[in-house]
Amino acid sequence: MIGKVLRGVRVQGLLRYLYGPGTSGEHLNPHIVAGFGDLADLEPALRPDGHRDFRHLEGLLTQPLALLGERNYRKPVWHCAVRAAPEDPILTDAQWAQAVGKIMQRTGLVPAGDVDAVRWIAVRHAADHVHIVATLARPDGVRPEVWNDGYRVRDACRAVEARFGLRSTAPADRTAARRPKRGETEKAVRRGRPVPSRTFLLHKVQTAAAGAGSEREFFERLQADGVLVRRRLSQRTAGEVTGYAVAAPGDVNAAGQPVWYGGSKLAADLTLPKLRLRWTGADGSDHGPSAVRPLGGRHLSARTRQAVLRTTVRRTADKARTTAEFLDQLQDNGLLVKVRYSQYIPGQITGYTVALPTEPGDEEPTWHPGSRLADDLSLTRLQQRWASPGARRMPTAVDDDLTAEERQAFYDDAARAASYATAHIRRYLATNPHAVQDACWAASDALRTAAQATGNHHLHRAADTYDRAARAPYGRIPQPTPAGNALRTTARLLALTNSAKNRATVSIMMLVANLITLLETIAELRRLQHRQAQADAARKAAEHVREAQPTAPTNTPQQAAQAAMPTQVQLAMAAFPNPWAPLEPTTPSRSTAPTPSPPTRPSRHRR
Repeated sequence: MIGKVLRGVRVQGLLRYLYGPGTSGEHLNPHIVAGFGDLADLEPALRPDGHRDFRHLEGLLTQPLALLGERNYRKPVWHCAVRAAPEDPILTDAQWAQAVGKIMQRTGLVPAGDVDAVRWIAVRHAADHVHIVATLARPDGVRPEVWNDGYRVRDACRAVEARFGLRSTAPADRTAARRPKRGETEKAVRRGRPVPSRTFLLHKVQTAAAGAGSEREFFERLQADGVLVRRRLSQRTAGEVTGYAVAAPGDVNAAGQPVWYGGSKLAADLTLPKLRLRWTGADGSDHGPSAVRPLGGRHLSARTRQAVLRTTVRRTADKARTTAEFLDQLQDNGLLVKVRYSQYIPGQITGYTVALPTEPGDEEPTWHPGSRLADDLSLTRLQQRWASPGARRMPTAVDDDLTAEERQAFYDDAARAASYATAHIRRYLATNPHAVQDACWAASDALRTAAQATGNHHLHRAADTYDRAARAPYGRIPQPTPAGNALRTTARLLALTNSAKNRATVSIMMLVANLITLLETIAELRRLQHRQAQADAARKAAEHVREAQPTAPTNTPQQAAQAAMPTQVQLAMAAFPNPWAPLEPTTPSRSTAPTPSPPTRPSRHRR
């Protein structure tokens, strides 16, 4: 049973609509099933011409409004449409009267035994729904409180479902995103757009937040994606950003101005303070635009680390103009930086090395000089480029800078992170479900960027469907966990590819399989938590991902042999019981692959 609360100004027009034929003649036998007084006295009388006389009922409902005068609400008419599911049994008038009575009591508008409660009626003109009409004024001159009335109506509807054995619906726990309003949906249809602007912006903001490591990168990704961005500045602290709003290109109001949506109008976890927790940790102590969550961790393979370092350094070099600016921006991007000074000229910087941050308990970071990342990333070559504006390298897509082997390593690391998160959730499935909420939340980021990187429409549908299953109730942000951080790292790795050019079947096969297992595990978790709506969302998302499972091409004997060869992920998962074991190329046996790969030096992180 669903209840939708609306507010209006005039009760007269609403009554005439409820007793009228409806937009398509769907209103049949309208009559009052419950109200504040005797139903026979409240029912509008029939006039000789066959029309209803609403003057008596209108006077009874609007009379208390005169007592409030200027203290009236701007919209004093409270209207709640309550509808049962199509498969529910048809309730009698007496049962509907009990249902609406429970709703009015739960909202606080009509407390039990209160003779001075608001005046209200419930009109039924169809088998599956009723309309409650009340005026927000009490006969004793007190203005009733209606704050959070929608959530109270939701709780009352769930109580009615249990009372009459109706279809169970989701609680009002704020895990769902804000749905487009009717006017927004009709506007999208008129303009020929596939989805309303609110839905379009929700997906863009979620994708940008998943792939960003800092507030600055988040806004850059939104602007690069064509979204209009407006920052809200603090009125107390000069220059401090306290919020943001986004608008879809071409979506304007009657005055020709963009229609802006704040983060809270999209979803509960997309406000700027809650987004900052993704980049600054659980305490959110650093709110500056340069605050960044480092992209690192023991789960990244050596090849992935080097590729991440090279792409980050190259992007930073494209934006910098001087050596000092370049080194500062490297640190702002979360990298560890060491500089080499000249032995002959004091204070002159002659080189640099970079490394990804390590987690507590890990070995020392592995440092990479710029010249070993790429020939054109040595400090000397960069300084020559900055000194000659005509020779500056034009920024290109990050994906163009990745080799096929590095791209494969990104997907393999992402698949291992999904496997690790699945094992983490299963470990606490029955003992401590709250400990895995962060992994459930971060899984949404991994799905978003996987869909963006592969261009697979099944993954896009899975990300949209899973959205509700990811959030904690009432907009709470969970404490970071290793499994959640692993999935967020996965999201940022896939965002670095950021192109649908690479759709290699072998690259995404294991990732898709592990995502299916992860989503099915989350669905089981939500079921054990008695969050049926979130469990259904995770289960349906797993079904969409299952449709995205690629089939390896086997047109030629050589392609068939490559398809039969196990991926790096499969070999590593078989060799190391710990899913966080470092990933290195392994030499397959002759019975497994016709062309064995040469052995490589084992990682020093191997346990």
